[in-house]
Order: sequence, then C-alpha cells, then structure tokens
Amino acid sequence: MESYQKDKELITAILDTLEKHFGENVEFVVHDLSLEYEHTIVDIRNGHVTGRKMGDTGDLLGLQALRYNHDRGADCFNTLTYAENGKILRSSTHFFRNELGVAVASIAINEDITESVRFEQHLHRMNRTDSMGEAMELYRGSVNKMLDYLINSALLEVGKSPSAMTREDKLHIVESLDRRGAFLIAKSSKRVCDILEISKVTLYSYLETVRKSSSEEE
Repeated sequence: MESYQKDKELITAILDTLEKHFGENVEFVVHDLSLEYEHTIVDIRNGHVTGRKMGDTGDLLGLQALRYNHDRGADCFNTLTYAENGKILRSSTHFFRNELGVAVASIAINEDITESVRFEQHLHRMNRTDSMGEAMELYRGSVNKMLDYLINSALLEVGKSPSAMTREDKLHIVESLDRRGAFLIAKSSKRVCDILEISKVTLYSYLETVRKSSSEEE
C-alpha cells in the first residue's frame, strides 16, 4: 500500500463488511499514519466502545508498536487492553506498509468483552475451576508469554482498568501474581509497576503486606 488516501475505497469496503458482520460491540478503527498521531483516526465504526471519534488520536498500543519497530509498525493480535471508560477489550492491530516497509495506515479491532469476562468470573466461582493449567501448558516455551498470561489473568480477576482500581484491587493482583510465582521472572516487577501505575517502593510494600497476610493464615 502506498498510502491510505490511494486505497481509501478498498479500506472503507473492508470496514463496511466487518461492521455488518460483527455488530455493535466491536469497534473498527482506521488510522492514517501520515498524519500527526494526535489526529490519525480517519474512519471509525462503533466508536461508543472506546468513546473515540473521527480526528482523535491512536492508542498506546499503536504508539508502542510504531516505536518498537522503528516506525515500521508491528502487528499485534488478541491483546488485553482497557478503554478509558473502564471497558475490557480484546484488541488487534494490522499495519499496512509501503514498498519500503514503513507503516502508512492501520486497522485496529477492539472487541468489548467486559460482560463475557464477568460471566467467566461467575462461572469460575460457581464451578470452582480455573484455566491456569491449560494456559501454562500453552505458554511453557516462553517466559514472556507466561508473564503476559499471569498479568492478564490477575487483571481479569479484578475486572477494572488500572486507573479505576483501589488499593485493595492492586493488592489482590500483587497477591495473585506472587502466589503464582510471577515475580521470579526477570523484570516482572517493572512490568507490574508500569501496568498498575505504582512505584517500585509501593510494589515492595504491597508484596510485604500480602506475604505477611499469607504467612499469618498458614
């Protein structure tokens, strides 16, 4: 693809098809990456999912992907994200590149899974089951993917965006990660601090609290 403008008709047709097929709980967004990142959205369907509109900015997922791959764009699929309105999303982004490999446009898909996550949590509580074993088998070959799973699982247990979490919510996440051995993985502390928006001092304080509580229960 040379540019969004030259392939606008094709991309619009793709979005028309996706919107009609998936319905109102899935947001589809087209970014023209030749524009300033603050105003890259040139087409959006079901914008109520994230509360964005035409002319708005891209999200952190797209920004990090562009930065990580030296402005060439790195596709990402089935990533757990949170909207500013607190909704839990399953997100994927595909970058369209020109002949030099530079990303010139992208399509992002954001599926609102908030309600299905709540149902899943309810069923786990009711059935006293957990999918941990199956997922750990899946990610056995990569500690980074294993850490991603552990963090995502802990976030889903709380079911809130980090900005909406209370201290108790964050303590719950730290306890869950610590119980499952997440902090034995290199650089996991920094990842957790970044996601929970806390300092390392706060994280160590939380760890001390949950470990003390666990010790007392034993």
